[in-house]
Amino acid sequence: MLRPSVLGLAVLLSTPALWAAFVAGSMGITTALIRFLIAVPVAALMLTLLRMVTAGYARQALRREIAAAAAAAELRERQAAERG
Repeated sequence: MLRPSVLGLAVLLSTPALWAAFVAGSMGITTALIRFLIAVPVAALMLTLLRMVTAGYARQALRREIAAAAAAAELRERQAAERG
């Protein structure tokens, strides 16, 4: 499955070759498209690694949020018990 972010990064990575082929005319179109096709799995790998790294931070933030909610609930229970 190709995500738009993967294709966007692949285009960004292969921009010099695409420019040389379609604008400057100093490179063959086939060569530029092959470089783009090589850039697609490279971009997918790069974004997968980025998602793996950032997923760890998201999990830590979720744990902190759950702990804070539990502490707030416990505090409310204590306050309710003290009142009545």
